[in-house]
Amino acid sequence: MNVTGHTRRSVSIRDVATAAGVSYQTVSRVINDHPSVKPSTRDRVLAAIDELGFRRNSTALALASGRSRAVTVLTSNTTHYGYASILQGIEEAARAAAYSVGVGVLESTDAADEAAIAGQVRRAADSGGGLIVIAYDPAGVRALGAVPPELPVVGVVETPASPPGDDRPWVWADDREAAYEATRHLLSLGHETVHYVAIPSSTRRTSARTTGWQQALREAGAPEPRPLQGSWGPAGGYAAGLKLAGKTDVTAILCGNDDLALGVIRALHEAGRSVPGEVSVAGFDDAPHSAYLTPSLTTVRLDFTGLGRSAFALLHGVLEESAQIAPHPVSVPELVVRESSGPPPARG
Repeated sequence: MNVTGHTRRSVSIRDVATAAGVSYQTVSRVINDHPSVKPSTRDRVLAAIDELGFRRNSTALALASGRSRAVTVLTSNTTHYGYASILQGIEEAARAAAYSVGVGVLESTDAADEAAIAGQVRRAADSGGGLIVIAYDPAGVRALGAVPPELPVVGVVETPASPPGDDRPWVWADDREAAYEATRHLLSLGHETVHYVAIPSSTRRTSARTTGWQQALREAGAPEPRPLQGSWGPAGGYAAGLKLAGKTDVTAILCGNDDLALGVIRALHEAGRSVPGEVSVAGFDDAPHSAYLTPSLTTVRLDFTGLGRSAFALLHGVLEESAQIAPHPVSVPELVVRESSGPPPARG
């Protein structure tokens, strides 16, 4: 089997089949270690694989198994820290399992056309394999709801209001517990209450983070200020911070993510209110920049990359028919106390 003169293009499973004088289905059986292949034929195929330098890729494995070794992720955002980290986790886990990953970016506005989103879901389904939907916003929730029942899918969702049934293939981080712990921390420092700047919810119900904040206040018998609705980025936090900065009774602020906290701190600085001397600020997610702000940010660490890995692992088990679908939380949040939180100012 002289391979002199071969170009440097990637060697395909059909190249191996031609060199070994067998069908590509036989090569697939050898790759998959199928017992029906004669030892002499197996040796011939393995020799061709070695001589050609063939490496199994997702296409070859799909031919071997009869299944597409591909996953499509549908998400409305690829840049925000949580979304991007989930994508990273999915890609890392998929690569280790020899799966390819495609990404479809959804229309993310509240007025997103449901028919357009359903069309994106159909196109993703046509590509074969399974789907992972990051459903942290209305577009993601609509996409998850539009997935045909016969298509393997896993949803990365906000903490559900109640335990979902086993037919809901969802994973989540416990946002409610994370917000609860962050609020308790601020109250334990002596603050009478904690104000809240919220990220948008995936649905029109109260988000899990807001629920956790409310629960901690109610258990402590603390006043429950009306939450301010922010956005996902620093500009939303800055706008909310300007509203709170002029209120001298505001001494502690919990933000729905670290980017909002960044904007809040800027607004407080411009208003001449020191952090944490006059106002304590806590964020959410423990984004990489949080430890390097001045002051460094107290926040809640959520393992989004691990969440992505878990989402792929659940889908992989379904695709390989080796695991049952079961919804489950993935990680326990960790409170990270840094410089931005402290006791309230002494009353004069």
